[in-house]
Amino acid sequence: MERLVCYDCGETYPAGEAARCACGEPLWFDTHGTGFSWPEASGGGGVRLGRDSLWRYEPVLPAATVPSGLAAAAGGTPLFRAPSIEPADGPRVHLKVEGTNPTGSFKDRGTAVGMARIDGPVGTVSHGNMALSVAAHAAALDREAAILVAEDTPDSRLAMIAQHDPHLFRVRGEYGRLYEDTLDHDLGVAFLNSDAPLRVAGQKTVAYEICEAFAPDAPDAIVLPVSSGGQASGVWKALRELDAAGVLLSIPRIYLAQAARCDPIARAFRRGDSRVEPVAGEPTAAVSINNADPPSGNRALAAVRATDGGVVSVSEESMLAETDRLAADAGVSVEPSCAVATAAVRELAAVSEFGPDDDVAAILTGSGYKYGATEVEGSSVREVDRADVPDAVRDIVS
Repeated sequence: MERLVCYDCGETYPAGEAARCACGEPLWFDTHGTGFSWPEASGGGGVRLGRDSLWRYEPVLPAATVPSGLAAAAGGTPLFRAPSIEPADGPRVHLKVEGTNPTGSFKDRGTAVGMARIDGPVGTVSHGNMALSVAAHAAALDREAAILVAEDTPDSRLAMIAQHDPHLFRVRGEYGRLYEDTLDHDLGVAFLNSDAPLRVAGQKTVAYEICEAFAPDAPDAIVLPVSSGGQASGVWKALRELDAAGVLLSIPRIYLAQAARCDPIARAFRRGDSRVEPVAGEPTAAVSINNADPPSGNRALAAVRATDGGVVSVSEESMLAETDRLAADAGVSVEPSCAVATAAVRELAAVSEFGPDDDVAAILTGSGYKYGATEVEGSSVREVDRADVPDAVRDIVS
């Protein structure tokens, strides 16, 4: 029988019975990875359905069948080394670009697995990438979707979500309590929230892909942004499973990055605590990870402790500078919420946590093209007459 288990106390539950343990901690699927081996390369005469996506790891996923349509395209994102942004005397930096997922973020991994398992209407509490992902995947399957967003969600974000025609609710009141509301009440809708067991099961595949790319070795570290702690939980779950399967020569250290203006997990790490306390967060450009009371914060912190990793608070200045650096020097457009990952690599290299012999995989969780600047700096655009184009172009190489 398929079961859910608490990482903390070990209590188990039948799948679908609960999302959180009686002890208060989140549950995940009780999969161990025993018997798993790296799948054969796709090859052959064309793409086989799901073989070049997260579904290549179907044996360790709780979905009943490999889906068709949009969900079949989730995962399988690029991983490449980016020497142009590597810090001096720092590690080899490999970028995992999750912005190439169908709706432009890592959220599609969890949504795809959830939608392949769930029948009927779905929902989520989100005003960003997760809302867009659930709305799009529901539209692809002709499902009803209930999307609960905060009252102050910008119209530009609402427009992106609304194009998929979900039931979109702008909620007045304490938005932070909506997560618990969807767990405490029978709403007739399956909510794929940030750390739902099905979502974590899908999101763990990013670490499977990273480790397979390095096989038979493994990266020395995986660095990623953290908000609710669901993605960090998925990465840790994957490493536990791969270690149990005996396919890792060493276990990568997990490092998490937060915006300094809202960094409850980083504060708990600095204090040496095992529990994360809510903070009074401040406004930050890293809106997608601005989570003052992360529901899986304790589990994310446990992931860091178990792998001898760390948690870094990134200043606004460093985050924005890194956003620009990734675009100008690596050709990758990301949200500031993603740029905290490589900014954290830079800070860790500066204190010799990473050295030139290390391979570090940084997960860039979402595309910046969805949330681009609304204004263009004057120095970025030159007005020229058509007759002056030849001279203007020659100027850039002279």
